[in-house]
Amino acid sequence: MGTKTYMMKFKQRLRIILLFALAFFGEIALSFSDKSSADKVFPAEEKMPLSLRLSNNLSTYESMAGFDQQMEIFLNKWNIAGASVAIVKDEKLVYSKGFGYADKENMVNVEPKHLFRIASVSKLITSVAIMKLVEEGKLNLTDTIFGKNGILNDSLFLNIKDKRVTQITVENLLDHTSGWSNRKGDPMFQSIYIAKEMKKELPLHFTSIVQYVLENQKLSYTPGRKAVYSNFGYALLGLVIEKVTNIKYEDYVVTQILNPIGIYDMHLGKSLPEDKYPNEVKYYGLKGERNILSAINPGEMVPKYYGGNSIELLGAAGGWIASSTELMKFLVAIDGFNSREDILSSESIDKMTTVSKNKRPFGWTGTDNNGYWWRTGTLSGTSVLLKREKNGLSWVFIMNTTPKYGSRFPVQINKNMIHGLASITEWPVYDLFDHYELKSFQYKLVAEKDTEKTE
Repeated sequence: MGTKTYMMKFKQRLRIILLFALAFFGEIALSFSDKSSADKVFPAEEKMPLSLRLSNNLSTYESMAGFDQQMEIFLNKWNIAGASVAIVKDEKLVYSKGFGYADKENMVNVEPKHLFRIASVSKLITSVAIMKLVEEGKLNLTDTIFGKNGILNDSLFLNIKDKRVTQITVENLLDHTSGWSNRKGDPMFQSIYIAKEMKKELPLHFTSIVQYVLENQKLSYTPGRKAVYSNFGYALLGLVIEKVTNIKYEDYVVTQILNPIGIYDMHLGKSLPEDKYPNEVKYYGLKGERNILSAINPGEMVPKYYGGNSIELLGAAGGWIASSTELMKFLVAIDGFNSREDILSSESIDKMTTVSKNKRPFGWTGTDNNGYWWRTGTLSGTSVLLKREKNGLSWVFIMNTTPKYGSRFPVQINKNMIHGLASITEWPVYDLFDHYELKSFQYKLVAEKDTEKTE
């Protein structure tokens, strides 16, 4: 082979390799890009996110036809723009499919790659991060949060109206027994009022909310006495993680929890539509729903799901976005079953899921003695139900539309899923967790060749 011919072939092969790399890491860049942050942490070895390797056609088969039909009926009944469903059987991903629209106006169908706000399912992620730190000996469940000897002993948090606050422990925040209630409203959704009281500008930083609560509010009961659901308590756990690790909350979760189990496309979301991720869905409200004052831009009237609630403020309590596929990847790493290794010890998982009188499970909405664990999440523009069943079946349903019954809507999701799952008589044997599809690469290479012809 002549030198000239060899060099031509070498350049041709090199060009194909470069195109492949661009296609591969181009997708990575899209999924990891953060328009508002220049210091995003990337995994040591960038890999194609699982959700970008799948497509709806991979979960289209005869035995699931009845299930698919049930999902379509459900979306039509409740006027849901789009939804994503993923099912795991015996720790294998056997189904991942989108329904309806990720973007109605542009007729974009929901696919496994699409990211949704997962609201309070975020609390499960935060709980796992806390338990990981406990296992590593960097944190104790009995550590107190506030006061001179507390984890958050910064000077701006030392002006405390109710001295019982200094009794609150990490465990109190995890099981919702901190003593805070929402009798005067949830401070996580009162940023406009708090900003006015503290003479601060919007958008409000979470530390300002913490200061306001500590300086102005008394506990509703003594810590540990009973359980009352608290978004504020879980948002505080995000600060605890940052103080203990000296790393941003999101960066710690991404690099120490998600990346090690093969999850590369879960992020803290943004409030405004212009800041959404390229593969994130659009959100929709109820028909006739009125705009409200923005929690981001002072005086502006906006849809509740695009600035009326601050996703950034919710953070560790409700700020994450994810695909249904990668949520199931997360679930199988904490489900206590033996086919795949869990990221936490069995003792930690038992601690998270065992409940006693006047306490809630860590991160989960509920667990029972029959092996059922479930986590709900609801915000304007989304509703989620994640469920682990005792028979090795686990699933998640996420939607991009404000639910009609608010936080009670997951009851309807559960009924729908039970009905749909009952129609399945045969499960596939393959595992979509291990699937790798190259169509996107092939398409990009073809597109590149077409471009050459037109130049």
